[in-house]
Amino acid sequence: METIIIIVFLAGYLAITLEHNLKIDKLIPALAMMAILWAIIALAHLPVFEVNTDLKELEPSHIDEMLLHHLGKTAEILVFLLGAMTIVEIIDYFDGFATIKGYIRTTKKSKLLWLFSILAFILSAIIDNLTATIVLVTILQKVIKEREVRLWFAGMIIIAANAGGAWSPIGDVTTTMLWIGDKVSALQLIKFVLIPSIVCMVLPVLVALRYKAFKGNIESELEDKEKPKSPFGATMLYLGLGSIVFVPFFKTITHLPPYVGMMLSLAVVAAFAEIYTSAKFSISSVNAEESQESSHHSAVHSSLSKIELPSILFFLGILLAVAALESLGMLFHFAGTLDSTMPFLGTEAINGSVSDLVILILGVGSAIIDNVPLVAASMGMFSIPLDDSVCILLPIQQEQVVVC
Repeated sequence: METIIIIVFLAGYLAITLEHNLKIDKLIPALAMMAILWAIIALAHLPVFEVNTDLKELEPSHIDEMLLHHLGKTAEILVFLLGAMTIVEIIDYFDGFATIKGYIRTTKKSKLLWLFSILAFILSAIIDNLTATIVLVTILQKVIKEREVRLWFAGMIIIAANAGGAWSPIGDVTTTMLWIGDKVSALQLIKFVLIPSIVCMVLPVLVALRYKAFKGNIESELEDKEKPKSPFGATMLYLGLGSIVFVPFFKTITHLPPYVGMMLSLAVVAAFAEIYTSAKFSISSVNAEESQESSHHSAVHSSLSKIELPSILFFLGILLAVAALESLGMLFHFAGTLDSTMPFLGTEAINGSVSDLVILILGVGSAIIDNVPLVAASMGMFSIPLDDSVCILLPIQQEQVVVC
C-alpha cells in the first residue's frame, strides 16, 4: 500500500511539474493528489502517527485528529497569506505602487540598475518576492521602452527580489512556513541571513555593470504625464507596508500566531481604505443587488475579488499531501534511513564539514522540485528546535539556501 501512495504522490508531482505541457493548472493535481492520498489512508485503515519532536519518535494517533491537526497548521499559513495578499491588493487599488516610480530620477543605466535592485531587495522583504518582482517589472515597462534592455533589468530584479525575500520571515512563502512553524524566529533569521542576502544582491549587480546592456543612458523620458489615480496612493503604500512589517513585532510581543497580527493589520488598512472611499462594506450582506452596487465603490470588496485563490488552493493541496506522507511516518523513516545508511548525510553529523552535502542536496532538489513542499517535507523529516544552530533553511524562490 505504501508503494501505491508513493506512486500517487510522484504522479501528482509530475503533473504539477508538467503544468505548462499538460495545460492544466497545478492546483488541480495538487488537490486531487491530496484527496486521493488521504482517501487511501482512510479506506485501507492505515495507521497514522504524530511525530514527537522531543522524544524523536512516532506516536500512534487517529486519522481525524491528524487531518484536523495538519489542516490547522496549513490554515495558519493560508490565512496569513490571504491577509498579506489583500493588503497588497488594497495598496494596488489606490495605485500606491506608482509612488515608487517617483524615486526614479535618473536616466543613467548603471544608477537605474542599483535603484531597481535596492528597491527589489527592500520591497521583497516586506511583500513576497513574486509580488515585488511583478510590481517593479510593471514600473520598469514605463521607464525603459527598449525590450532587450528591459529584459536584462528584469532578470536583475528577479535576482535582487529573491535575495531580499530570503532574510525576512514575510519575504517568501517558505520562510513564512518556517517562521509560523516555530523553526526560526524573526530576529535570528535576520541575524544569520541579512548579510549573505546583501552579498547575493550586490555581487550580481557588480558583475552586471560590466555588460553593455547597463552602460549609457536610457532613451525614454522619466516624466510621467499621467495623473495619479488616487490622492491617497502614497498614504496607502506606506500604511500597507508598515502594517505588514508590524506583524513580526506583534508576534514577538504577544507570542500569538502570525496570522493574528496579519488580521489586525488587514483590519487597520481596510478601515482606512473604506474611509478614503467613503463606502460601507459588509461581508455578511444578504442583498445581492446592494452588494454588487457597493462593490464598485468598496476598496476592500474589490481587493478581495482579486486575490490569487489558485495559489492558495495549490498550497492547501500540496501541504496536506506532504502531511499525509508525514502522518504515515514515511518522512520520519526516510530521515532515519539517511542517518543509518549514510551517516555523513544524516542530521546527527550535520555539524561536520561533510554535512554540507545535505545542503547541496536540498539546494539542487529545490531547483527541480517546488520549494514549498520541499520545505514542508524537511520540517516533517528533521526534528530541529527553534533557532537551532544546526540549520536554517531559507528560500530564494526556486532555490534553497541553507545557512549553518
